[in-house]
Amino acid sequence: MIKQNPRRQRLRRALLILAFLAFPITMNYFSPYVVIDGAYQGVVNGSLVMFGLMFISSLLLGRLWCGWACPAGALGEICQPVNDKPVTLKHLDWIKWAIWIPWVGIIIAMVVMAGGYRRVDLLLDTVNGISVAGDSQRPILYAWIIYYMVIALFAGLAMLVGRRAGCHSICWMAPFMILGRKLRNGIGWHSLRLTAASTRCTDCKTCTKNCPMSLDVNGMVRSGKMEHVECILCGACVDHCPQHVIEYSFNRGK
Repeated sequence: MIKQNPRRQRLRRALLILAFLAFPITMNYFSPYVVIDGAYQGVVNGSLVMFGLMFISSLLLGRLWCGWACPAGALGEICQPVNDKPVTLKHLDWIKWAIWIPWVGIIIAMVVMAGGYRRVDLLLDTVNGISVAGDSQRPILYAWIIYYMVIALFAGLAMLVGRRAGCHSICWMAPFMILGRKLRNGIGWHSLRLTAASTRCTDCKTCTKNCPMSLDVNGMVRSGKMEHVECILCGACVDHCPQHVIEYSFNRGK
């Protein structure tokens, strides 16, 4: 008999798959290039707004977006049966910061050169709101080439390196949420987080085995420190723990 995943994890993965299927429409709302193009023209665009919303949401929800709605994260989990190897975090996590810091610097420079943001166009670099589409100025083939380049990048990393390798290494969205979470932890207001009753833990390490981000969840439970910058609050550890040691909580803890 095939063992079903817990209901909440089936729902989570269904939402991720839907996010991935919608990616041809939504791609340019998560695009680092569109933000730069908008900054160069002095235009507040959909991608810039989305990154801002990710930062704001992380103040209350951490990296919930990554675990439940990110199309790139969805692709990483779709590819997980090909390579279920846990990722060695210290070898990859610094890469996204090496990408993100100069990228933000370029955006700031472009905005200054443009004289600041002067107008709003949330559909910038889309065709009637659709990312992978063509018009007289941009052939549809070009849009599909960009789409498949992004797909190949995240799928290739997942299949060659391991679980959600793209999330650890090249994701330009994660730093916004990591910084938001760090701000929340510094101030300590109520937010979604994980808590654990370590005295009930039997060290079966089921939580660690099921973590799509390759975290040592068992070690986190034993130390009593359930905060980790790479935790995406997917709830896999919550739902797979046979002793129900880990729970979601919405409190002021750090």
